[in-house]
Order: sequence, then C-alpha cells, then structure tokens
Amino acid sequence: MRFRVVHRTEYVYKEPVTLCHNEVHLTPRTFAGQRVTSHALDIEPRPATLSRREDYFGNAVVYFAVQSSHPVLRVTARSEIEREPIEPPHAGVVMPWDDAAAYTARAGSADGIDARQYRLDSPMVTVTDDLRTYARPSFPAGRPLGEAAADLTTRIHRDFAYEPGATTIATPLGRVLGQRRGVCQDFAHVAIASLRAMGLAARYVSGYLETAPPPGEERLVGADASHAWFAVWSPDAGWLDFDPTNDGPVSERHITTAWGRDYADVTPLKGIIFGGGASHTATVSVDVARVAA
Repeated sequence: MRFRVVHRTEYVYKEPVTLCHNEVHLTPRTFAGQRVTSHALDIEPRPATLSRREDYFGNAVVYFAVQSSHPVLRVTARSEIEREPIEPPHAGVVMPWDDAAAYTARAGSADGIDARQYRLDSPMVTVTDDLRTYARPSFPAGRPLGEAAADLTTRIHRDFAYEPGATTIATPLGRVLGQRRGVCQDFAHVAIASLRAMGLAARYVSGYLETAPPPGEERLVGADASHAWFAVWSPDAGWLDFDPTNDGPVSERHITTAWGRDYADVTPLKGIIFGGGASHTATVSVDVARVAA
C-alpha cells in the first residue's frame, strides 16, 4: 500500500519577523513495515541555513533559520511511503502485563534498557494517583498485556469526547482527565500515563492516518490532520501500537513520523522568532492520499 502525504503549515504574523530559528519533525520513519520512498521539504522564504540530523530517539530532524524579514512563513513537507499489511499488535501476545512490568524494570538487553526510559515521567506526562486509579480497571492481575492495552484503548475512546478546541498543547493532563474532552494528542498522553502508572513502558507516536470521506461524498484535499497514538513495550513481542482516538490497533493506514516520550519530543514544527508583533495566525492542512501501485 502506497501513500502520498502533503503537510502544509503557514504562519501569518501581525508584523514582519526579522529572524527565526526552527526545528521540524516532518520526515516519516523507515522501519519494518514502513518505507519512505521520497521526501522533500519546501520552505518560504528560503532559509539562510538548513541542516539535518537524527535525534536521540532516531527521528529525522531538520533545523532551519530564515534571516530575512518576512510577514509569512510557509513550510510544506511532501512524502511518499510504502506500508505493508500488519497483524493486530496484541494478537498472540500472552505475557501477563504484571510480568511484563517486572521484566521491563530489570531488563538487561539493549531493547529492554531502551524501553525502560519510557516508564519514567516526561515533560508532558506525569503519573498521578488519579491517573493510576483510572488505569487500574484495565489491569487485573495476570491479564495478558495486549488484552489489557486494548481494553485501555477502548475505555479512553468511550470515556473521552473528541472535541477540537477543548484543549491546547499547554493543557495539563490532569485537566484533560477531569473534563474528559480533548484530541488525539491528549488521548495518547492519558494512555501513556496510565501504562506508566502500572510500571509499563509506553511511548508517544506521531504521524498520519488515511481517512475516508462519508458515504456519497468526495474526499476533501487537505482535510486530514496530523495524528497521534501510543505504543506499549512487550518483552516477548516488542512495541505494540494502539489508537485510542479510533478505538483499535494501529493498521497499515497509519503512517509513523516520529516517536518519543510525549508530544514535546516530536513537535512537527517549533522554534523562536524575533519580531512578528503581538499575535499571529497558524494554519495547518494535511492531505493523505493512496497512490496506485
């Protein structure tokens, strides 16, 4: 299955910006089951400096600086990706979650040591007693890890309303839990905190999801959005990805861009500006289209 993804971001400033420094996580990852066949980043105005690197988590990062005065900044990422069909992540995973948590806490393998860091609090995900209480019903003693994670996914989908505008990037996780409203980033954070509360390793995954239009309607170009979900580490099966926004395991229709401890590690575009006035407007559009083989 092949996809073309176009991710456009536009900032319009009240006054011209004289200088900006930016960091971008917009290059999809290549790993088993996903391969990036092409990727290009278009930036207007043309940056004076641009460099590429790999961050601590293995994500591709682009840094750029625009040193000329500009009232508008446009960043467009174009990617083509091949995805292979995948089995549901919890199929055949029988290790009890409590055994997985105990193993992860002491694992000496390279994969286990890497996973262990995802058991800890991170800038946007701090475990609290309220989150531990929320998590517990999904984790009775001896329940298989995949089954427990799938149950947590379903509960978040059922208990939380998807409501754009109900939260911002800065909304504390405790408030999200209390108001039971938010967007995919919030739901991923709730799941990650719940899993970490039980001693499990869980990471944040950013990317895209191919969406289908309502029956009888044409697909809208640019109507898709960036997406987020979570993955939990199983010592006997590796990372298992689930999407609480859509109540199910991640499929070949999910395209992974980056992963880290939480959203702060994989922000699509962030930076600092000099000038710009008191306000600006930001517009983001994403188009995910299936490409004929």
